[in-house]
Amino acid sequence: MQEGVVDSNPEAIASFVRSKAPGTVRIGIETGPTTTWLWTELKRLGLPVICIDARHARAVLKMQINKNDRNDAAGIARIMQTGWFKAVRVKDLESHAVKALLASRALLVKIKRDLENQVRGLLKNLGLVIGRAKFNVFAVRAEGLIENRPELVAAVRPLLEARKAIERQVGDLDRKVHKLARHDVQVRRFMTVPGVGPITALCFKATIDDPTRFRR
Repeated sequence: MQEGVVDSNPEAIASFVRSKAPGTVRIGIETGPTTTWLWTELKRLGLPVICIDARHARAVLKMQINKNDRNDAAGIARIMQTGWFKAVRVKDLESHAVKALLASRALLVKIKRDLENQVRGLLKNLGLVIGRAKFNVFAVRAEGLIENRPELVAAVRPLLEARKAIERQVGDLDRKVHKLARHDVQVRRFMTVPGVGPITALCFKATIDDPTRFRR
């Protein structure tokens, strides 16, 4: 068995494998932050890479006395030799890119909502209630309540400015989401279902990724 240390990039790994083990039948990699990138690139380079669930690998590796990266690598190699593993389907980079876009939008929407709740809470403690207000109405009402109150302006206006900036970013992401939806025939088909918009349709497609991986 060959052992070695190389940089965590596909080209370095492929070069090592081809020079030290040209007849490799299976290459094991467990799920992790860089798995999608490494798996995709190693496949593109023509290597027989297989992704296994980190939880399954952990069940085997935890039986080792000394837990370190070297022993983990040797343990995964033994898992590949015995065939005691369940391959995990790795989604393509395009699906991950769509999920990343939707995740960024969701995070910004949450931050915007948190800022609004913070403003509502600060003002309500002083008997100032904004009430039901959406979009620009929220900022207008908040500004009206803190007018001529310098102590409140100092506390609330920075939050309103941050909310305004976040709102612009959300709007920009919304335009990108709608553009993706318009140019995807399958997503447009999903949107013919009542109540399904571009965000739900894109999320569903990115989650499914490849329908052929489901038996039914």
